Amino acid sequence: MTRQELKTMFLNMAPSTVERKEIIVGKCENPHWPGYGDVEIVSDGPDGYSSFKTHQKNPLQYAKDRMKEGYDGLRDLSKYKLIIK
Repeated sequence: MTRQELKTMFLNMAPSTVERKEIIVGKCENPHWPGYGDVEIVSDGPDGYSSFKTHQKNPLQYAKDRMKEGYDGLRDLSKYKLIIK
């Protein structure tokens, strides 16, 4: 199979019908950054893939604030699944 055939086959694949909407909160292990952590907002589904990652002082509070209905203004994050690592 040639590279062009593989590329064509990949681009013609049907998009995923399973939706993934998650807010992942992780704690920073660096002792010089107490109370800090990462927050990643991931959306994957038929409309495409989107990911946003940030480093925050109080990551859990930041995630909760973002999940409040209408906070973002662009998308409703209140229905996203919250994952704490």
